[in-house]
Amino acid sequence: MSKPPVHAFFIGRALAEALYEQLESAATNAFSEFGKFDAEQRERLRQFTDRVVERAHREADSAMQGRTGTVSTTTIQDIQPADLQVTIDELRAEVALVRSELQRYRSSLP
Repeated sequence: MSKPPVHAFFIGRALAEALYEQLESAATNAFSEFGKFDAEQRERLRQFTDRVVERAHREADSAMQGRTGTVSTTTIQDIQPADLQVTIDELRAEVALVRSELQRYRSSLP
């Protein structure tokens, strides 16, 4: 390697390969951290929804017990179709609200 242009070519090539390896390592680490963050957020959301559902069940059970002393549960046949439709509509509205809040939260993430 006595010729300077040839020597400069190999130095440039080695530099480019080293930079590429550094970039690849940084990107891999960034994606790994993002994956961990995403998994943690999903787990927190799952735990939150579990707590909400559990609380709703407890409140429903206590409301049913306080409602009448003889009947502790309500069957599907006890609910009028109009009441059932209202309940379904309310649940859909709540799900839509949760989805919009979740979308707003995700869009605020960097």
